[in-house]
Amino acid sequence: MSKTFLFTADEARAGFRLDVVVSSYFSDVTRSRAQQLIAQGDVSVNGKEQSKNYKVKAGDRLSIHTPQPKPIETEPEDIALDIRYEDEDLLVVNKPKGMVVHPAAGHENGTLVNALLHHCGKSLSGINGELRPGIVHRIDKDTSGLLVVAKSDFAHQSLARQIKAHTFTREYEAVVYGNLKTNEGTVEAPIGRHPTHRKKMAVTEKHARHAVTHYEVVERYEGFTHVRLRLETGRTHQIRVHMAHIGHPVAGDPLYGPKKVITFLNGQCLHARLLGFDHPRSGRYVEVDSELPEYFVTFLNKLKKL
Repeated sequence: MSKTFLFTADEARAGFRLDVVVSSYFSDVTRSRAQQLIAQGDVSVNGKEQSKNYKVKAGDRLSIHTPQPKPIETEPEDIALDIRYEDEDLLVVNKPKGMVVHPAAGHENGTLVNALLHHCGKSLSGINGELRPGIVHRIDKDTSGLLVVAKSDFAHQSLARQIKAHTFTREYEAVVYGNLKTNEGTVEAPIGRHPTHRKKMAVTEKHARHAVTHYEVVERYEGFTHVRLRLETGRTHQIRVHMAHIGHPVAGDPLYGPKKVITFLNGQCLHARLLGFDHPRSGRYVEVDSELPEYFVTFLNKLKKL
């Protein structure tokens, strides 16, 4: 159902870009989604359309229209899912390495969304403008591990609020190049689009977002370190960018690591092993974990023999 929301900008929002202000009013509207709404003419300020760069003033009257979600053209596919938790509101799925989350050019089928459309039927959230299984957060194609999926807008909004408030627990395990100097630490460095490489992110001050990654050493090997990581924020490629930034890129990472490829890994050695959140309906804390996948264990065993 389409809705129109009316707001009057307060002093706290004065001076910020229009896209930032629009996203600040909703727990489930990202900045990119806000920019899309602005470009579509679904946002007006004092009765007039403005660009995403417009600096909001205190007292500005904002009208924000959220259109009816569009049905997607993606077809359901009977693809086996490794579901680790499920109820009427949500599910947690253990995504294998190599599976794409959303259909895109070159990956129109065989994705997690295709599988979820088959599994969930009509139980879909419509957040972010399209009817599709509510992928609340993503992991890269060659990252394995846990994803939470919302079956309704109610669940999606609750989970999105927790992610925004940094109360949503996300722990990963990875093997990184080199020998970390300390057994634990924190990388706090803003992440934005790489200035020259369109497929990469980078630590930068320009158009960047605050990003924090905590890490601890699990075990050390010759030339590599097995680490456990906890995300405080959830930026695109965050772990991969942060570990490369401190000189320890994720092993096998073709984008941020050395040009020499670890062939049998087929991408980065990175696994989303644990998720924790307050259930949207009951409020009880739910925690789901997964064991290290075969490719990860095989790599560790090879390192032990070096």
